[in-house]
Amino acid sequence: MKKPTRTPRPKNDNKRPGKKKPSVLVTEKVDYVDYKDVDLLNRFLSDRSKIKARRVTSNDTQQQREVANAVKNAREMALLPYTKRVATQGRNRPPRDGEGSRGDRDAAKGDTDTRTAEVAVDTADSGTTGTED
Repeated sequence: MKKPTRTPRPKNDNKRPGKKKPSVLVTEKVDYVDYKDVDLLNRFLSDRSKIKARRVTSNDTQQQREVANAVKNAREMALLPYTKRVATQGRNRPPRDGEGSRGDRDAAKGDTDTRTAEVAVDTADSGTTGTED
């Protein structure tokens, strides 16, 4: 019996077509990334104030390092925020496992407290003062 021959898959060239997008620093001819230039630095931050990746901003390694250091200095000097609050749609989601009410733990803690209180009440009701003649 002869095995059926498979046709080879066409190789997919994963090369990027065309030229790479130039960096913002190159297009604006920025020689020095200054930490006080907040408008420029905001272009390299996401909506949650995270530093964007090199592949997104198309910076080279040296430019990305300069931008990151400038952003960190600007954050330290309180020119840029460390984080920004983003409004969420609402908290109407079902609770996850282990989240939400702590009924089991609170009930166990409460049982021991009421038990000791009952023992104290029982000894007070018995009329004994602890000294016997």
